[in-house]
Amino acid sequence: MFNRSLVRASYGLKTFPRAIGRCGRFRRTHSMAADASSPLPLAGYRVLDMTRVLAGPYCTQILGDLGAEVIKIEHPIRGDDTRAWGPPYASYTSESAQDGPGEAAYFLAVNRNKKSLGLSFQHPEGVEILHKLAAECDILVENYLPGSLKKYGMDFDTLHKINPRLIYASITGYGQTGPYASRAGYDVMVEAEFGLMHITGARDGPPVKVGVAVTDLTTGLYTSNSIMAALLARGRTGRGQHIDVALSDCQTATLANIASSCLISGKKDTGRWGTAHPSIVPYKSFKTKDGDILLGGGNDRLFGILCDGVGRPEWKTDPKYAVNAQRVANRIELEDKIEALTVGKTTQEWLEVFEGKGMPYAAVNDVQGTLNHEHTRARNMVVEMDHSECGPIKMVNTPVKYSESTPSIRTPPPTLGQHTDEVLSGILGLKPSEIEGLKAKGTVR
Repeated sequence: MFNRSLVRASYGLKTFPRAIGRCGRFRRTHSMAADASSPLPLAGYRVLDMTRVLAGPYCTQILGDLGAEVIKIEHPIRGDDTRAWGPPYASYTSESAQDGPGEAAYFLAVNRNKKSLGLSFQHPEGVEILHKLAAECDILVENYLPGSLKKYGMDFDTLHKINPRLIYASITGYGQTGPYASRAGYDVMVEAEFGLMHITGARDGPPVKVGVAVTDLTTGLYTSNSIMAALLARGRTGRGQHIDVALSDCQTATLANIASSCLISGKKDTGRWGTAHPSIVPYKSFKTKDGDILLGGGNDRLFGILCDGVGRPEWKTDPKYAVNAQRVANRIELEDKIEALTVGKTTQEWLEVFEGKGMPYAAVNDVQGTLNHEHTRARNMVVEMDHSECGPIKMVNTPVKYSESTPSIRTPPPTLGQHTDEVLSGILGLKPSEIEGLKAKGTVR
């Protein structure tokens, strides 16, 4: 991490006083000396994670991977919704005291590097605990319907008075404003309403959703990126701020060139293209003897490589195919001819044909094929962790590599309430008898 004192000295930035916590004591600030031994960019920052399902947990997992301490608030009985989204489950070991089928794979996917605090804010004591934690945190991320946290005093305005440095990120389906603001919405509804399903699927088939909840994931990415920008802004101003992130906005933004084309032309989009491209031919997947291969003849030179690879060099000078505009005009005919050849070899045989030729190509792998891919292994994208209740489990690793930091899976996803005692005693200073009293009331687990 950079040295803030040096930054202030170099740029004349004002040093801001520590914020007073709700209990009247000074809240902790980041000790750069204490964090100097850690290579992780967000070491020393603390996150109050009040999210569930996917977009929010994905965001906070990114922050946790980068070194932040993430405290995940869960319902003391049900926990995060995705704890019940199975099968499959990672089964509990015979030594585990946990009941049930195990830990849901869905939950395991987006909750590593977090501490679980089972807490009900239906209880006044629960709200008081959250207020005290907010005073000790740098970031809060929540994904409740707009306005629903206000009755618990967990809205931005209330917490901003408790901790003016708090960065408060709200993730919702449709944002804090607008005619749809009060709507609940999962990823698939937003994919449908905001254009993605209309351009996804086979050319003559119905609209379909993307295979993973991609709008949730891009929203989580946008949110984590915005939080880190807000941390930089706070370094200049000393103040936190409210970040309003909507799945609908993120989905619209990631329509990218398709949206731009519609805005510039004033025309409707060109619909679904499957694996093909509306403006480039050939640029799609083709059937092989045992699967599929994607071939990318993105320009005339690359098309020539493809022609040589499939044994049809004469296509390079054929007036119907020589330039891309003509290939687009004769798309169906050319693609049919190519597939009549690709079905004659296996996918692996075609991979060997095009190896080293300089044309983009790829096997169409299933997910197990991806996880066991030689490149996946070489990039260390699958790692094994020892889960305290389930034993060894495999997980997808954090993807970005740093030259001077090593983001990693430091702790496996927690069981429900696993860190309740640790958080309440270690951060808030509660005595064991006080914690037991809260558990007896059902305030915490």
